Amino acid sequence: MIEGVLDRIIEQIDDVEKILLVPPDITRCYSGGGQITAYLYWKLSKRTEVFIMPAVGTHRAMTRDEQKNFFDPAIPEEAFLYHDWKSDTVKLGTIPETFCESVSNGKYVKEISVETDRRLLDKSFDLILSIGQVVPHEVVGMANYTKNILVGLGGRGMINESHMMGAVCNLETIMGEINTPVRKVFDYAEEEFLSQIPIVYILTVACEEHGNSAIYGIFTGDSRRVFEQAAALATKKNITFVSKPVKKVVAWLEPKEFTSFWVGNKAIYRTRMIIEDGGELLIIAPGVKTFGENSEVDALIRKYGYNGTPYTMDLVRQGIFKGMEMVAAHMIHSSSEGRFTITYAVNPQNMTKEEIESVGWSFMDASEALLKYPLDQMKEGYNKMKDGEEVYMVKAPALGVWKILPS
Repeated sequence: MIEGVLDRIIEQIDDVEKILLVPPDITRCYSGGGQITAYLYWKLSKRTEVFIMPAVGTHRAMTRDEQKNFFDPAIPEEAFLYHDWKSDTVKLGTIPETFCESVSNGKYVKEISVETDRRLLDKSFDLILSIGQVVPHEVVGMANYTKNILVGLGGRGMINESHMMGAVCNLETIMGEINTPVRKVFDYAEEEFLSQIPIVYILTVACEEHGNSAIYGIFTGDSRRVFEQAAALATKKNITFVSKPVKKVVAWLEPKEFTSFWVGNKAIYRTRMIIEDGGELLIIAPGVKTFGENSEVDALIRKYGYNGTPYTMDLVRQGIFKGMEMVAAHMIHSSSEGRFTITYAVNPQNMTKEEIESVGWSFMDASEALLKYPLDQMKEGYNKMKDGEEVYMVKAPALGVWKILPS
């Protein structure tokens, strides 16, 4: 199915000298973006120049080993371009304060800057193929579509401000929704500023099956309709409903995909709605080595920790996060708001007990956690352990959101 769709896209590409592929990075390993990018690269590079610029946003640059593992080891390193969210962007315009206030119902009263990578605008490329996975997301409701361009290849203003808007509008009302305040901001930016860029979107809907990615749909085109079709399927495939609150959730973070809490805390965002008051979330994360994806973010998280919305918003009002509001948003999303406990099971050689506890979590050794909760013997969903403990297992938290079934 996938190759047939991609072949039809390739057939329609004519008289193009230089193409840019914009896929996700390795933190979206289940997206199918790696194999799609590799297929397009080899087919298109036979007749035109092709470059790859992963939409890393604020994530660190992919290592050469990650490029090889996620895409194809035979793709030459010189084919890859790196986007730096701090220095590689140009400003396209501004989302008016009045618009932001209106779509957020008065919760966010501030204009938002729109930036994207300068190479999308300097006529370097005749065609840009933006490859992404549509999946429930804590800031925009449903990733991807224009998020790939405005955040994945975006700048400080858009990234900070969109994340803060999402945080103050409440994650629980956003996750898995299509027409959220932040999506409306992205739609405004698309209509006003992105029409000059020759973008075609390739959007997948994927789920985890037996430790591997299963792609259920692929949607292509240059209009919002493509996103809407993908989001409709993602709503069916990537939102899991449970009948009642769960006492304990155990979530697994794949070591190669998740090396920081900045990305790994999806295990909190995506599951916290089903955890009962007084319950527990255990996250088994043997690959995590840092809090942030860069030193600036890492230092702020270490200093202020995950202590809930009132505490974090007080710091925002003090100006602590000026120019780094995305960190405050991340802290809000990553807190249990005192409702349940969060235990991170990590490799002690990567993160110490003291480091984990300093930001407000409990510590467990990942090897001990895996002995108690053996992944290969547990099924997705409800499990009863040998000692009688009942837990709800989530093996790929980045691939969905878990909610209580509406009464």
